[in-house]
Amino acid sequence: MKSHVLVAAVAAALLTPDARTLAADATQTLGKVDVHKHGEGQLTAHQVLTSVDVLGADQIQGKQVQHSWELLGQMPGIQLTETRQGAESGKVSFRAFNGEGYLNAIKTLIDGVPSNVNSGNQRFIDMLFPLEISYIEVVRGTNDPRYGLHNIGGNINFGTRQGGNYTDARLAYGSDNSRDAQLAVGRERDGVAQNYFVGTQASQGYRDHDASKKYTLAGKWYYGSLEEGMRIGLTARTYHHEADEPGFMTATELAADRRGSARRNANDGDERDMRQAVVHLDLQLADTLFAAARLYYNRYQDDRRVTFSDLPTGNLPRQRRVWDETQTGMLGTLTWQASDTLVLEGGMNYEHQDNRYRRERYAYAEPTDFTASPARIQNDDRHTFNNQGAYVQAIYQPYAALKIVPAYRVDRFDGHTRLIDGRTGPLQRYGTIGQPKLSLVHALGPTTNVYANWGRTFQVLTGGTAPAYLTPGQAPMRPSTNSGVELGMTFSPVAGSQARIAVWQQDAENEVSNMPATGTTVVLGKTRRRGVDAQISAPLGKAWTAWASHAYQEAKITRDDRDPALSLVGREVAATPRHISTIGLDYQATDALRLGLQGRAQGDYYLEERNVAGKFGAFAVLDLSASYQISPAWGIDLQVRNATGRRYAYAWYDSFFWEQAQPMFSPAAGRSVYLGVTLKH
Repeated sequence: MKSHVLVAAVAAALLTPDARTLAADATQTLGKVDVHKHGEGQLTAHQVLTSVDVLGADQIQGKQVQHSWELLGQMPGIQLTETRQGAESGKVSFRAFNGEGYLNAIKTLIDGVPSNVNSGNQRFIDMLFPLEISYIEVVRGTNDPRYGLHNIGGNINFGTRQGGNYTDARLAYGSDNSRDAQLAVGRERDGVAQNYFVGTQASQGYRDHDASKKYTLAGKWYYGSLEEGMRIGLTARTYHHEADEPGFMTATELAADRRGSARRNANDGDERDMRQAVVHLDLQLADTLFAAARLYYNRYQDDRRVTFSDLPTGNLPRQRRVWDETQTGMLGTLTWQASDTLVLEGGMNYEHQDNRYRRERYAYAEPTDFTASPARIQNDDRHTFNNQGAYVQAIYQPYAALKIVPAYRVDRFDGHTRLIDGRTGPLQRYGTIGQPKLSLVHALGPTTNVYANWGRTFQVLTGGTAPAYLTPGQAPMRPSTNSGVELGMTFSPVAGSQARIAVWQQDAENEVSNMPATGTTVVLGKTRRRGVDAQISAPLGKAWTAWASHAYQEAKITRDDRDPALSLVGREVAATPRHISTIGLDYQATDALRLGLQGRAQGDYYLEERNVAGKFGAFAVLDLSASYQISPAWGIDLQVRNATGRRYAYAWYDSFFWEQAQPMFSPAAGRSVYLGVTLKH
């Protein structure tokens, strides 16, 4: 397996020849990445930023996963939160931000288009299947000025296939009656590029009452090229998912039957629809001046029925949650090569959200009867949420080995809500949120760079109720700002290898743990996240390639101005493991036969803010794979997930729905085996 990046020719031309030769670039790449026509004319993240990792198509398109967010488990420092509750399957996070939903700190994009729901959750990722994905790019830290909302700890961009001439298909069958079919078609001729994708997946699931079926359809149509001065395109995709929910288990239920599902959850499930449409326009206004614009539409509709406990009285832990969110927005950039040593870029964005959230609570029944009238309607909110943002950044390269990137971003927000009881109110008045940033990269040689970055990001509250909105009685709140710094080095200890070592820290003011779905808000105060990242990928002879990473991290509350009896000072932020590790090994046994091994592990963590309920969540799993290329067009593969049958489970602390607060569990699948057939023409 070779590791390299093929950068779009126009974007590469924005840097001087000497700079390209010395490559003051801190990006690390696993697998082959062809970013052909992705973001032509614009500065790419690896040209500008410093802590960037890219996962290539050969590590994506043949992988057997239930949800595409699982693909990121191969990448350094990525925490997977595997809730495994039907369509509410899980999410990814990094830099000591967790995936519990209380603080969604990772901006998610599809082909550079914002793809988070209002709360910041990453549900739009599920629209993508592996065979459609060209690469995944992860940007860590606080120094990326391109995005504001949700970009607290960094961002993830899923690049889908663009242009080319191919017909690729994949069929797979495996454990728990899992069936998977994908078809990707690309056609490009005479300035017209077309890409189509259809995918479907169904499974009985690892547990009882765990069946799932989903499909996705996508198309891309582009005309023209920047060489001719203009390229215009349209992308569209739609997704539908129906899934049962097996429910969270008590420790006693988990020990008795980890594949079971309690009677209380027999009617739990989810129906989810998502759609996205984008108009793309790229212009070459002059030899050194490029413009790009994106107009987008996102729609998210979800009807979830969920039961949290057997409690027959009290707070009615049987719920139906219905989301209907619409996002319309625009992004624009202007990039100018002012001289051989200076490139300037400015950008702006606008997003309008029109969102509805309804939450119904039901009386006791075993199983919950969601056809009956609800005992109480807790939420029936409609709220708007608007974001305007702009940024400027420069790449100044006074000589070939040094790159300096100052940047500044501003964001403003407004909106309005109407609650079930008739109360109304505007969004919190945050004013203009300024975010200065600075990145430096210095090449010590052709394969060694040292880098540093500093930047500020922010958190604003989401959801349709207080404290996000100033309904009567709600006090004003300022935005939480995060200031982060990182020092690192990328180098090549042996020919063909890539390695990085970095230390980082992020300090947040006035951090808030906020989950709009439950109306739960906890002010954490001042927090400090810090850690060390280490990673390497290297060829071992002609046939072997190995990679490994280890991230040590911690997140602690360093100041809490509340009454000492309530203060959380010195406590660790919940659901944040101290370490995350990966390891991988590929062996090209013959021209046709390839064998692979991949492991990942993470440490345990506290489940709640006071750190008194014990630690959970540690695991170490191993996956195996073998692929055989029968002919240039046909291939078969065998994949074994969790090959050692390790028993582990996602855990969270339920202090809401039982008479006694306790940890609740969602067990991961045991050993799973999948057989796949691939056609590439």
